[in-house]
Amino acid sequence: MENNDKNQMNQENTNENMKFETEPKSELDILKAKIDSQKEEIDEKDDRIKRLMAEFDNFKKRSDKERVGLYNSVMGDVITKLLPVIDNLEKAVASETQDSGYKEGVEMVLKQFKDVLTSNGVKEIETVGKLFDPSLHEAVSTVEDSTLGKNIIKEEFRKGYMIGDKVLRHSLVVVAN
Repeated sequence: MENNDKNQMNQENTNENMKFETEPKSELDILKAKIDSQKEEIDEKDDRIKRLMAEFDNFKKRSDKERVGLYNSVMGDVITKLLPVIDNLEKAVASETQDSGYKEGVEMVLKQFKDVLTSNGVKEIETVGKLFDPSLHEAVSTVEDSTLGKNIIKEEFRKGYMIGDKVLRHSLVVVAN
């Protein structure tokens, strides 16, 4: 009987030891699993944050581009209405007059207008001696000229203007050959 009792006690001790050893392992496994799930959750949130930051950056770029486009459009509308005034001032400067003070005054006003255009990003479209580009120029006639190459602009009738990449008014030109 003593042997049985000893065996039984040994078995109980072994069971207790096993319980003790398995309990910490299972707790450790639980903690490891918890840590792994939290790492996955952190990775998912980190990925979401990165995506939101990229979306926000794209939104800012798109908004800036739209703002610049809207600004150019509004400025273009206003400046387009002023272009005939500038044309008339250029004609007045080109005309002959006996009054040099009058001519200087008109030249000063024209210069002020052109400075305002330049400060707002408006440029004159280059024409004479340049290759004809239908997106920038409008041909009103063609002439034969052996001194110029094919599709080279010989003369300008009316200046064209652009703001940024947008053409406000096409140049009216005479194209050679």
